[in-house]
Amino acid sequence: MIPQPSRNVFGGSLKPCSLAPVTGFFRNGHCDTCAEDQGCHTVCVELTAEFLEFSRAAGNDLSTPRPEYHFPGLQPGDRWCLCAARWLECLAAGVAAPISLASTHERTLEIVPLDLLKQHATA
Repeated sequence: MIPQPSRNVFGGSLKPCSLAPVTGFFRNGHCDTCAEDQGCHTVCVELTAEFLEFSRAAGNDLSTPRPEYHFPGLQPGDRWCLCAARWLECLAAGVAAPISLASTHERTLEIVPLDLLKQHATA
């Protein structure tokens, strides 16, 4: 797997998303990506209770710990690299989690327009 350049949606250096819990396709704390990342885990979000409940109901339970995968389970306030298409799905359902633009990989722009990302950016 060859990572794509670590650039954010503004073309600058990709900032860390979370090291506690450790996130990212490569589990390096960044929303880095590569050709093998078919889910495009590139959007750095701050999780909300509403988002986590929607995700669980949609079949992607991110709250329950899965020790066999070294996954601690996520809580509101945690930051996580989310699939770009899943973020759009959550937006359509009215539960889009806020985004850290400096920590969101530029590949996201292939799926989500920058103007839409900016509307949901954290301060």
